[in-house]
Amino acid sequence: MDSCCENKAGELAQLRGAQAKVLYWVLGINGSMFVIEFVAGWLIGSTALLADSLDMFGDATVYLLTLYALNRSDLTRAGAALVKSLFMFVFGLAVIAEAVHKSVAGSVPEAGAMGIMGMLALAANAVCFIMLLRYRSADINMRSTWLCSRNDLIANTSVVLAAIAVGVTGSLWPDVIVGLAIAALFLHSAWQVSTEAVVAWRDTATEKASAPLSDSAALSKEACCKASSSCCAGSSDARV
Repeated sequence: MDSCCENKAGELAQLRGAQAKVLYWVLGINGSMFVIEFVAGWLIGSTALLADSLDMFGDATVYLLTLYALNRSDLTRAGAALVKSLFMFVFGLAVIAEAVHKSVAGSVPEAGAMGIMGMLALAANAVCFIMLLRYRSADINMRSTWLCSRNDLIANTSVVLAAIAVGVTGSLWPDVIVGLAIAALFLHSAWQVSTEAVVAWRDTATEKASAPLSDSAALSKEACCKASSSCCAGSSDARV
């Protein structure tokens, strides 16, 4: 069983290394797109682009937290997911505030530039989504990261559609409505991630409190065997 668990530990380390490499790439993409899209949204006067740029900034923060928690305990990963959900709540409320302000005192954004930036952001997030797809079920930490990437694709597509609607109607309302829709998506995902994180935190904390300190090594082996039951079962049969 020991060699089996050592092999699984090595496989887990390789998995974490692969996850970290992907996270560094998507962090760089989102950080760059935040700057580009924020400047463009400010110059064009688009609420939807500004909302989407804040999404990029929020995602960059999320990826940093994910990297921090990657090789740490289940409790730490659950805590990081909870912090990420709080960021998502804050950005959702910020976008709502900007949309309300735009509806009162805003001007119609330039539809062509808005559409181009929306397409650029959509392409960037499509790359991130594909890179993260294989890790979406790895743990709650990576799942919350993948959810952020999925939301980005929806938000980017909405920005492009809003740009088309602004160009056709000459009205600012498609831009405002899309900004509010992105905010609603933020808040829904934040609720989903926070709920899962609280459950994971509670379960992990309960298991940790109930486990005797002297049995920590045995628990480590038991967790390994749960991750690879067939391997450890084979080791037990060999001793019989």
